[in-house]
Amino acid sequence: MAKLERDAVISEALDLLDEVGLDAVSTRRLAARLGVEQPSLYWHFRNKGELLAAMAEAAMLPHATAPLPMPEDDWGEWFVENTRSFRRALLMRRDGARLHAGLAPTADLDRINAKMAFLTRAGVPERDAQFAMHAASRFTVGSVLEEQADVPDPRPGASASLPAMDHALAFEEGLRLIVDGLVHRIAENGRPQRSAP
Repeated sequence: MAKLERDAVISEALDLLDEVGLDAVSTRRLAARLGVEQPSLYWHFRNKGELLAAMAEAAMLPHATAPLPMPEDDWGEWFVENTRSFRRALLMRRDGARLHAGLAPTADLDRINAKMAFLTRAGVPERDAQFAMHAASRFTVGSVLEEQADVPDPRPGASASLPAMDHALAFEEGLRLIVDGLVHRIAENGRPQRSAP
């Protein structure tokens, strides 16, 4: 086989993730899938941790490349859509939330700064904007973790008395509470604001 390209390895690793789940992803299994010896992967990734971090970054590309907010955008509508975009990206891959959880952000700092600047210009106090973005991120990862782990309990009668969880509705309601909290904080600070969605 020709020299492995890093992007091709990551793409194949993500396909493997979708097929077997995070617990079964291994460099040995990936090498076999690519038709190479396991040490060949170490040209690009020194260990499984580096491979998983690269996979997580690639899995986030649909969110990481979404358009940045424009000055005329309503901050509340943008905040909600930005968080929904993050959720969609996590749900695109099997165990996407587990893959992402616990990793340090690798997003372009310029993008993060642009989002923060947008929120503060809209009247969100800087400290609140930082914690709101952090809270929305943690809330989204936790919500998707629960959603992706929600499989029927195989034990007889184990889930019979529990209603099915509407994960999308629960996410939307929780997200609304975060935005409502920001609206309240802006009002407390007497800053001008646009109406939240």
